[in-house]
Order: sequence, then C-alpha cells, then structure tokens
Amino acid sequence: MITYENIDIKFPAIKRRDTSNWIKQVAASFEKKIGNISYIFCSDEKILEVNNEYLQHDYYTDIITFDYSEGNVISGDIFISLDTVKSNSEQFDTIYNSELHRVIIHGILHLCGINDKTDEEQEQMTLCENKALALIKQ
Repeated sequence: MITYENIDIKFPAIKRRDTSNWIKQVAASFEKKIGNISYIFCSDEKILEVNNEYLQHDYYTDIITFDYSEGNVISGDIFISLDTVKSNSEQFDTIYNSELHRVIIHGILHLCGINDKTDEEQEQMTLCENKALALIKQ
C-alpha cells in the first residue's frame, strides 16, 4: 500500500494512482514487492527537523528515506521537501514535476538496494532514476 500525505505545505499536483502504479512497476523491475510505503511531503524546515532528530544531521535535503523492508517486500517512510525539490528544479533547469518524480523514485530505489554514497554509486543511482523516469506518464 502506498500512501501520500503532506505536512505544513500544500500537497503537490501528482496523479496518485498513476504514480503508485509506476512505483510498483519500478519495484517489480528489481524483483521487489510493495509493502507499506508512506510519502510525506513537507517543507525545508520540517525535513531539517527530521534530519536533526533521527539522523543527527544539521542540514537541509530533498529526501530522507526510512527503510523498514523485509526480504523482497519494500516498506518505508519517505520524507520529501517540496521546497528543496523546487529549488533543485530551478538550479538544474528541469521541470518541477520531473524533479519531483525523480525524488519520489529515488526513495524507492534506495529501498530496492541502490545506494548513492560514492561517485560510482551516484552514477548508478542516476542511471536507475533515468530508466524509471522513462516509464512514467507525466
């Protein structure tokens, strides 16, 4: 089950059913099934609070993924700062919805076992994001 909620910010203009079907399709390509996935859309201030409280990181970010997966069933809470998504879309000269979908799938890719700590891992993550983005109907 995939749920979407917003805290302290307006809900983004996404097609929930299409987005959920896309997420399931991407997870299946990694031989993963969807368990309980919660997307929480929030502001920069809220994601900074979550980053401080749970990860002891004192900086803003676009996404924080809490992984509760077991075996090949992926589950997690995914916090996305819509403020940072907006500033990233401006900085990288991308369409806001494309950047939002990139971040949405980024969290799923983490739950599927794709990391992005090293340069090599970041390159792999970007390839996986681009492949997933080619599948979405925006």
